[in-house]
Amino acid sequence: MPNWSWGRNRSAAGSIPSNMKYWGFLVAKLMAAAALLWGGRLVLLKLAPTPDTFMYVRPRDPFAFDLGYTFLMLGYWLFAAGLLWGIIWDQRYRCRACLRRLRMPVHRGSWTNVLLGAPRTEYICTYGHGTLIVAELQITGRQNPDWEPHEDIWKELFAETKK
Repeated sequence: MPNWSWGRNRSAAGSIPSNMKYWGFLVAKLMAAAALLWGGRLVLLKLAPTPDTFMYVRPRDPFAFDLGYTFLMLGYWLFAAGLLWGIIWDQRYRCRACLRRLRMPVHRGSWTNVLLGAPRTEYICTYGHGTLIVAELQITGRQNPDWEPHEDIWKELFAETKK
């Protein structure tokens, strides 16, 4: 569940909560994809040949009347579904604060000792904003990735050296 509070978890600019920036970026990518797909469909409609008149009926949208055009729309739909999947997959592996791609996957846990530590992969933001923990083994059903924000990584590192 996203944290919608304005008091904590602010972005580097200090004016927009980082969760709002994260979801706003997803909405912007989805709107850009919708515009691209809408324009692509218009281009396909212009470039596709007009189907022949059948029984004095010339269809405005030849989707169900022309087999070639129907297969063209199948390819278009598969491209649109792949584009949507790619956008969601890309958004999943982005930092919630700065929107950069998460890097440095670290594999934790063990496949041989599942009860002691289930296998998982941790991705970190290179600027220290947080860690994304993705479960590799999902016995009890689908588990959503766990985002753990870091307050200030430099404070944590220097606090241990001063002791």
